[in-house]
Amino acid sequence: MSHKQLEEKAQEKNLMSPWRERINEIIFGSETKMGKAFDVILIVSIICSVMVVMLGSVKTIQLKYYEIFFYLEWFFTLLFTLEYCLRLISVQRPILYVFSFYGIVDFLSIIPTYLSLFIPTIKYMLVIRILRLLRIFRVLKLTAYMGEAQVLMGALKKSARKIFVFLYAILTLVVIFGSFMYVIEGSEAGFTSIPKAMYWALVTLTTVGYGDIAPQTSLGQGVAALIMLMGYGIIAVPTGIYSAELIKHYRPDKISNKACADCGKIGHDIDAEYCKFCGHFLDQ
Repeated sequence: MSHKQLEEKAQEKNLMSPWRERINEIIFGSETKMGKAFDVILIVSIICSVMVVMLGSVKTIQLKYYEIFFYLEWFFTLLFTLEYCLRLISVQRPILYVFSFYGIVDFLSIIPTYLSLFIPTIKYMLVIRILRLLRIFRVLKLTAYMGEAQVLMGALKKSARKIFVFLYAILTLVVIFGSFMYVIEGSEAGFTSIPKAMYWALVTLTTVGYGDIAPQTSLGQGVAALIMLMGYGIIAVPTGIYSAELIKHYRPDKISNKACADCGKIGHDIDAEYCKFCGHFLDQ
């Protein structure tokens, strides 16, 4: 933190009343004994509240302990609501906290309970509280791991355009094969519409294979076999794109961004003459 930032922070603290400073120190700081105790209590409360929501979705348990789960759910919601309000009170510029990542997560972790008064099933969205456990990295001094997470996110961001093109190609194949299967099989085999056939094509292409719809004709089974084989080859594409970006991060001066003219893959050494994937000569 620069000297100017430290001065700004000191000025902000001077504008706050002593009791707000004290709350800020406990809630946002983890160096003091009270701050550490608050963080531990918060993490335990988050874990317990998520367990309550998960167990409450089991019908046999819900019927037997409905009242207990009801009161626990509201207890944790009111507790987190109080915490959210204290966070707003204890910061100099509450609007910055409200629209920060943690501010949005904190808000989303309490609002489903209030909305459940009008839409009962929405209360199960309270499991989003698990995201609040990201604070454990700060509490346990694991902030170094956040740097590695930023590397992964950075590589994903740089791969976004290539992955988008890949997904567009997959969508095109799904539309084409889905239309073919609708014409070949028809409603008798369960392909009652093109969207339904597209669903089957997507499930088959991604090698999931639910088996709820299956081709009955020889031609349809042949097309299905072709889609399955294509699926195995396609799975490796996004992995390769993402891996190439990670390699470039760790070895930026040794990896070339030039694609092979034959197979189109990247990630070659800067001084490589031949593609390490297909052996084709690399144009310099």
